[in-house]
Amino acid sequence: MSAASDPVKRRLTLRAPRAIAAAVAFAVTMASLPVPAAAQARLPLIRDAEIEQLLRDYTRPILKVAGLAQQNVKVIIINDRSFNAFVMDGRRIFVNAGALMDSQTPNQIIGVLAHETGHISGGHLAKLRTELANASTMAIIAVLLGLGAVAAGARSGQVGGNPAAVAMAAPTSMIQRSLLAYQRQHEEQADRAGVKFLTETGQSARGMYETFKRFADQVLFAAQGADPYLQSHPLPSERIANLAEIARTQFWDRKDPAELQLRHDMVRAKLFGYMDQPGVVARRYPPADASLPARYARAISTYRHGDIRQALAQIDALIQVQPNNPYFHELKGQVLLEGGRAAEAVAPLRRAVASAPSPLLIQVMLAQALIETNDPKSADDAIGYLRQAMLVDPDIPEGYAQLAKAYGRKGDLAQADLAAAQAAAARGDLRTARQLAARAKTRFPVGSPGWVKADDIASVQPTGPRPR
Repeated sequence: MSAASDPVKRRLTLRAPRAIAAAVAFAVTMASLPVPAAAQARLPLIRDAEIEQLLRDYTRPILKVAGLAQQNVKVIIINDRSFNAFVMDGRRIFVNAGALMDSQTPNQIIGVLAHETGHISGGHLAKLRTELANASTMAIIAVLLGLGAVAAGARSGQVGGNPAAVAMAAPTSMIQRSLLAYQRQHEEQADRAGVKFLTETGQSARGMYETFKRFADQVLFAAQGADPYLQSHPLPSERIANLAEIARTQFWDRKDPAELQLRHDMVRAKLFGYMDQPGVVARRYPPADASLPARYARAISTYRHGDIRQALAQIDALIQVQPNNPYFHELKGQVLLEGGRAAEAVAPLRRAVASAPSPLLIQVMLAQALIETNDPKSADDAIGYLRQAMLVDPDIPEGYAQLAKAYGRKGDLAQADLAAAQAAAARGDLRTARQLAARAKTRFPVGSPGWVKADDIASVQPTGPRPR
């Protein structure tokens, strides 16, 4: 071997392990889908009793006909203004706030939820993981074969690497096209399943069609000239043509009930009121608009931007129109609580808890108000509300945080540390959770229920790659 070939040999020696490592990393990354719970905890989520109740009502009949009623599938709201929805596992449908805000009718967002339910009922995530694992194995083999071609090229004096590049790129391109074809197939199946679920529940598929048609129009220009084999979704024109064929069921012209449309409009108004600047809210809901959603949005915007007295007057006017609306009382309690008037917040929050269909999140706020009254007797009341809420829905970090405060007010430092550890774990901060849990263990009798819970948290190890 000539001296001139030594640098080439050294480069091959260094690059081979890196290429294999990259392929293995690809395999591990793809096989790790869906996103771990700790990563989900770091998503910018929105928790709201009114919005979550509406989405439960939207999905309940869909999940029932899909055979998923017993799987406790939840809809999670992401604080993002773009229109998007997706699934990560068989128990969660993630919907951006923007999807709700852009959907003008319940049927439009229900169509999106029906499509995502189609992914869950079709087992697409499990199938995709299997396909990804197969593809990862193929990718590793392709890299190894490509490295062999590089070595052979080097031995034959073909240092330029063109044959080797072709040898490594061709299988990778084939794998990519195969995976994308697999995803396109799942999207088509989810569309058909969604239409089927809507039909079986006596709902129109028009909203689903309108939503995908709107997006098809938006991306039509970008899709011109695109390679149809390098897309994860069917091309817009193709997808809309297929939907137009299957969506026109006997319920095509059926409209949403007026009461449901009002609830939908109220939720959209709430989101606009919280997320937009006052000027934007005023343009969307001008003072001349006396509708209930417009008044709701303006009241929220007023409260969000500091005029508590005027906001309370606007909320009281809403309560006069709908005295049994739990979410108006919840909003009044929230304004009073955040305005430093915790004792006054208790009564409207108690009323909201008593009348809301699922008051868990409101119970947490009521508990916070009780704690901030600084009445020792109220701490026991707060702990009762929090324990009940967290038993049903343990994914409320603020609930654990308030529980830690309540136990702290009572001087129960063991339970306070345990609750604080649970709050950190629910936020995805495992390092802090383990530290607090370790301290809680020293305060509980060994083997007691509290000690066991603290030990479970203290023993949790972080997942994912470790820093070198």
